Amino acid sequence: MSEKKAVIVELFSSIQGEGPYVGLRQVFLRFHGCNLECAFCDTNINDTHPVCRVEGTPGRRDFFETPNPVSLPRVLSHLERWDRGWPGIHHSISITGGEPLLNHVLLEEWLPQLRNIFPIYLETNGILHLALARIIDFIDFISMDIKLPSTSGSTDLWKQHEEFLKVASQRELFVKVVVSDDTEDWEIERSCKIVSDVDSGIRVILQPVTLENGRVGISPIRCLDLHEVACRYLKEVRIIPQTHKFTGQI
Repeated sequence: MSEKKAVIVELFSSIQGEGPYVGLRQVFLRFHGCNLECAFCDTNINDTHPVCRVEGTPGRRDFFETPNPVSLPRVLSHLERWDRGWPGIHHSISITGGEPLLNHVLLEEWLPQLRNIFPIYLETNGILHLALARIIDFIDFISMDIKLPSTSGSTDLWKQHEEFLKVASQRELFVKVVVSDDTEDWEIERSCKIVSDVDSGIRVILQPVTLENGRVGISPIRCLDLHEVACRYLKEVRIIPQTHKFTGQI
C-alpha cells in the first residue's frame, strides 16, 4: 500500500458533463495544481487547499472536510464503501485537476489500486507526455485537451500536444478543443492536422466556451463553420457544450 499522500481538492460523485462520455456517472478525484493558467478555467489553481472536500454519500452533496494531504488508504476505503453500497452506478473514476499528471510519481502507485475498484478516466491538458508514458498502462480512457491560443491564452503548445497524442493514442481517447467567436480557422486546421497525423479516426470534440454568466461564447453559425473545417481532416467531429453547467451538476 502506497504511503505517498496527495493534496486533493475534492472527491465526489456526479455526471460527466463533457465529451462523448457525457451523461455517464463518475467518481471525480480532483488533484491540486496545474502547469497552465487557461483563460476559461473554472478552477482557482492558486488556492492552497489545506482541506479536501469529500462527499459522504455519492451524489448527495453532503460534503465534509478532511485534512490535506490525503492518503491512498483513506481514498480507497471511501470508494470501496461507495462501490459496495451503490454497485454499478459509476462508469469510472475521473482523475482530474488542475493537471493530475503533475502527480505522476504518486499516480504510478495509486492508479493500480484505484483501478481495482473503477476503470481509470484521465482528464488532462495534453502536454506532459513523459509523465503520461509512465502511467499509461494503468489508464483506460483519456480526455485530452488541445489548447488554442484564442481561448486558453496559451501559445506554442503544438509540439507538446503532438508528442502527448502519440502516447495517449495507446488508449481509448478523445480530444477536446474549446472554441469561441475569437477562434480562427488556422487553429482548428493545425489541431486537426496533429490528430489526423496520428489517427484520423480519433474523436475530436469542439466544446463551445462557457462564459462567466453561463452563456455559450460562440455563435451557432461560427461553431458550424469550425466544425466544417475540422471535418476536412477527421472522421468524427462533434460539438458538445459543458452540459453539467446548465443541468446544475458539479
